Amino acid sequence: MKRNLFLVVFLISTIIHFESVAQKAILKVACIGDSVTAGYLLSDAAKESYPSQLQILMGGQYEVKNFGHSGATLLKKGSTPYFKTKEFVDAIAYRPDIAIIHLGLNDTDPRNWPNYNAEFDADYTWLIDTLKKQNPAVKIHICRLTPIFNEHPRFKSGTRDWFWQIQSHIPNIAKANQVGLIDLHEKLYHRPDLFPDALHPTKEGATILAKTVYENITQNYGRLKLAAVFTNNMVLQRNQPIPVYGTANGGDTIEVTFKQQKKNVIADKYGKWKITFPAIKQGGPYEMTIQSKGTKIVLKNILIGDVWFCSGQSNMAFQLQNSENGAAEIKKAIANSTIRLFNAKAIRETDETAWDSITLVKTNQLQFFSGSWSVCDSISAKDFSAIAYYFGKNIAHEENVPVGLIQVAVGGSPIESWIDRNTLEHDDKVVDVLTNWRKSDFIMPWVRERANVNLKNATNVKQRHPYDPCYNFEAGVEAFTKFPIKGVIWYQGESNAHHVELYEHLMPTLVESWRKAWGANLPFYYVQLSSIERPTWPAFREAQNRLQNKIPNSGMAISMDYGDALNVHPIKKKEVADRLALLALRYTYGKDVIANGPSALKAIQKGNNILVSFAFAKQLATSDKKELIGFELVTDKGIHFQSKATIVKNQVLITIPKGERIKTILYAWKPFTKANLVNEADLPCSTFKLELHAITKNQKRFRKEDKHIQSNVVD
Repeated sequence: MKRNLFLVVFLISTIIHFESVAQKAILKVACIGDSVTAGYLLSDAAKESYPSQLQILMGGQYEVKNFGHSGATLLKKGSTPYFKTKEFVDAIAYRPDIAIIHLGLNDTDPRNWPNYNAEFDADYTWLIDTLKKQNPAVKIHICRLTPIFNEHPRFKSGTRDWFWQIQSHIPNIAKANQVGLIDLHEKLYHRPDLFPDALHPTKEGATILAKTVYENITQNYGRLKLAAVFTNNMVLQRNQPIPVYGTANGGDTIEVTFKQQKKNVIADKYGKWKITFPAIKQGGPYEMTIQSKGTKIVLKNILIGDVWFCSGQSNMAFQLQNSENGAAEIKKAIANSTIRLFNAKAIRETDETAWDSITLVKTNQLQFFSGSWSVCDSISAKDFSAIAYYFGKNIAHEENVPVGLIQVAVGGSPIESWIDRNTLEHDDKVVDVLTNWRKSDFIMPWVRERANVNLKNATNVKQRHPYDPCYNFEAGVEAFTKFPIKGVIWYQGESNAHHVELYEHLMPTLVESWRKAWGANLPFYYVQLSSIERPTWPAFREAQNRLQNKIPNSGMAISMDYGDALNVHPIKKKEVADRLALLALRYTYGKDVIANGPSALKAIQKGNNILVSFAFAKQLATSDKKELIGFELVTDKGIHFQSKATIVKNQVLITIPKGERIKTILYAWKPFTKANLVNEADLPCSTFKLELHAITKNQKRFRKEDKHIQSNVVD
């Protein structure tokens, strides 16, 4: 009996032991790749490479080995084929349970991709099949490539284009071979500061790679989180489908309840999830509940209305409390309960001070902006954009609809900082602005000087800054591009006024890139630069005026009559915001209001007189009821002289001095101007330059409802 009992105990112990050993079986992870995997440029690759850091994250139940070979190509006929390396032989002999493959960067070499690109898919399939033959149970993940940045010596000569061609092949290869796909590009594409030679990441970059691979293997993405734009007091865009999105652990079920509707979704293998509710008319307040696996988030005081994105530089950031009559307005702001404000505040001003090390680190990590939705009251309104506040107040009143205003603005920022990286990289006219921007003539000298002051304590030669090309898009704008909005208001240009022709290219580029990012033909209303004693401003204002014809669904509010000769920040913001609101009310909301000032159509010489005709003008007048001023004539010899002009209904009559041959008519062509031509709605005429006998493209801007204006034009 005792002997039988001993045998039973022994057998049970043996079974438990073997089960324990089985449970503790080490899973082998092979990291296959090139120099990025190997850890090239790292001071101690054995500790700092991404496979080494991945080992720490994965823990003792995993064994991670590095099979990276510098210079290796995926292509078998490439300059250094991976399959001919010792690392390949060792990786196959290792018989991994999990294989992570990151190859293709060196295939962008002109010796490789142009010659053998047709073999890339088959060669990748061969590598996958070879791993499977050694271990049919192996779990393989292939990777979208880490970035190659513009400083790479072959970037424009082919690497840029071949890189993206290879990148487009990789998801298709993963799908065809039924293997996993890990995106090693997404989280590093906005971090050029982590790539000293534009190709190989630093230790911090390797840490991001390790974490990305860890998350994909374990599906651990940190549990349920909402995108930062979703907070209490928010406004959701009416009459458009309402997406609610965020992250969670892969495979987790997320449940969202909103307006008596309950919807579920499962987070995908990248930890991302989105639930879309049908379009809703204006209303509220509502609550929304989001929950998953013991985590519950309740958002309160939600309104449905119109959301406007308000961006630019210091004149957009200019606070309500500093504007004319701002203190009195702030006291009334508490009544605006249907206006909600999202103020994406910067961690530091771009003032004339050197930033500390914490600010520098956070700026590199794209943690420059933070904020949440607030009810508009005397506290939240005071440091909010005056332009945006008055604009929103107008829309809320005229449309009787809740309005949400998102402010992302940075004083002194050039337009290049607001355009996404991919757009700039593929624009051959301006791609070079990305290279060493703090010494680039593309960027205004003042902008570079101020950035250099802020970055005085920086040790990283690629330290980021909000004047850095792409930076404000990457750190600020992009976070909102999945959130539906009604439109954009924009006040920027002071930091680009040194190069008028370049801005004429960049402004349409920005608008197109934002519309692409939001996936909608958003209305885009912008403010023309005001008046100040800076010599390039007349030409810049005229270029901004022309851009209305180049950018569809756009409009420009004139501000030059509220300028300040010595101050780039004029305090009359309400009047300018009112003009922006008129544009939106007419062209977005369809209101029967006059939104445009007189727009010069053509200048015709009749004897010794010049007649200048205007659109958007039933009756011309002067803003101060005094003599018309602001017109200037230019002779065929380039001589400028002031000229007396008079108003005849909706035309301006100018007498030509005896014996002069006139080539050009200028209006408000002074940096600081007191030109006073307005229409019957007291809206001003823009700075313009008109060749005699020329007809401008402004005629193309007529809407059907404006055609009656043309009948009033006298030839």
